[in-house]
Amino acid sequence: MKKIDAYIFKKYIGTFFFAISMLILVVIIFDLSENIDSFLRHHAPWQRVVVDYYIMSIPYYINLFIHLFAFIAVVFFTSKMAARTEIVAILSSGISFWRFLYPYMLAAFAIAMMSLYFGNFLIPKTNEIRRQFKDEYMEKLSQSAGRNVHVQVGKDEFVYVESYNIAKQYGYKFSWEKYDGNELKYKAMADVLYHDTIAPNGWYFDPYAIRTIDGEKESIIKGRNYDTIINLYPTDLYKIKEDFDEMNYFELQEHINSMKEKGSEGVKVYQVEMHQRMASPAAVIILTLIGAALSSRKVRGGIGMHLGIGIGIAFAYILFLQISKSFSISGGLSPALAAWFPNIIFCILGIYLLIKAPK
Repeated sequence: MKKIDAYIFKKYIGTFFFAISMLILVVIIFDLSENIDSFLRHHAPWQRVVVDYYIMSIPYYINLFIHLFAFIAVVFFTSKMAARTEIVAILSSGISFWRFLYPYMLAAFAIAMMSLYFGNFLIPKTNEIRRQFKDEYMEKLSQSAGRNVHVQVGKDEFVYVESYNIAKQYGYKFSWEKYDGNELKYKAMADVLYHDTIAPNGWYFDPYAIRTIDGEKESIIKGRNYDTIINLYPTDLYKIKEDFDEMNYFELQEHINSMKEKGSEGVKVYQVEMHQRMASPAAVIILTLIGAALSSRKVRGGIGMHLGIGIGIAFAYILFLQISKSFSISGGLSPALAAWFPNIIFCILGIYLLIKAPK
């Protein structure tokens, strides 16, 4: 990099980390004031509050706001450069506007790679510790799926449980049915279903009755303590609030494939999360280009005008993201399009501003 590149690169990175650090400090203060009663009521050790909850929350908060604060950082320091006529001097020296954007792209790419690593690998690890603390001292993340739980465990295989006890890991009024097309071939029934902790998908039920149908032949076997392996896990029978927070990219992809095979509901939530983890780093680069093009011109309103427009664009991005997610989860919009739709819209805006900026 040339000296001017290093100057702009340092300005971008320095402003970004300063702004995001101030935000995290404010967020932690507000979060502490809101949750301190819960910490005291549940006798949470302060060492665990600091380390397991707040320090482990820092990567999450950074990645949550990373693209927006990258954008605001670009608008802020570029507006100051424009106000001091530094950009006019740079462009007057023979440097093209596209060459001027080079250090912006380097810094944006570095931040995007950090976001990619945080969202897909680091945060799932820190979330395991943070969510374990929340489950112990703040709120129970495991919730009952309610009564009459139906789960597809394979092609033409279905499990029914009237209710499931999360703490003791057993269910009441269990049935396991296998079909050949529309014809029932096998049905196992039991009063109680127990999870075998030795195998993650191991179960035994007691007392049981197994009905086998082969054409006109039918047999029923009854007994006690029937051990078997079913493509069923305890987490299929109850809900864990936002459990994708603890999954890295590959685990999330595997979980989505498993949900599709079982025909589980709610798979779109996981698909949107997976695509959003890739779209968020791309948003850093797109918003950086918009910020540089928007604030490189010296205007009468100065930094205040640029910041006002920049904050408006940032909130518009959040609005587009939330709307597209809602349409995907509750409507017919594809999860990939839901995650990338705001990027597509703002990429078009960025191209327009970049064409107009050099003029």
